[in-house]
Amino acid sequence: MSNSDGFVEEVSEELRKDQMAHYMRRYGWIAVLAVLLLVGGAAWREWRAVNIQEMAQLRGDLLLSAMEHAEPEARIAALDAVADADTAILLPALLASSEELAMGDNEAAAARLDTLAANQDIDSIYREMAQLKALIIRAEILPEDELRSGLEALAAAGAPFRLLAQEQIAYSYLRAGDTAAVLAQLATILEDAELQGGLRERATNLTVALGGELAE
Repeated sequence: MSNSDGFVEEVSEELRKDQMAHYMRRYGWIAVLAVLLLVGGAAWREWRAVNIQEMAQLRGDLLLSAMEHAEPEARIAALDAVADADTAILLPALLASSEELAMGDNEAAAARLDTLAANQDIDSIYREMAQLKALIIRAEILPEDELRSGLEALAAAGAPFRLLAQEQIAYSYLRAGDTAAVLAQLATILEDAELQGGLRERATNLTVALGGELAE
């Protein structure tokens, strides 16, 4: 019986080997493919990280080079060239608008920001930032109701720059001489749980200057 058992075990072992060889011939490519995907994926991630770092460094060098021009017009042209050559147009466009503001060309700066605000390739938080900056630049020339309408859209609950937009609404009422509306807007700002730093100080100082009362 022992010889018979040994023979059966031998045959079973050979069958298992044959079955394993069959599976390897039939499905072995899957294991090879898995290994290739793992190795290739790791290599691609490493290449992508290096590429992102190199592109960031190149973009930074181009921006620094653009800002080294002596004349504002030359700086703006160089910044535009960086934006045209790169999908990351946000920073060069913001720098160029600042240069235009420094030159006193407010409408050109605001128009540039309008272009950013309309660019759907840019994250919404940056589009809203550009929209707010454009409204602030035009605050002195826009009709107050039109200005407030734009600011109120940015002051909606959950909007990233709602407190700054509310502050600009308060300034709009201040220009119109509506002290009660200014104080009401400032009170809304001061009650906000997310209020911080400089804005709190500005809202507090303006409330006191207008004779308003501060909540304890």
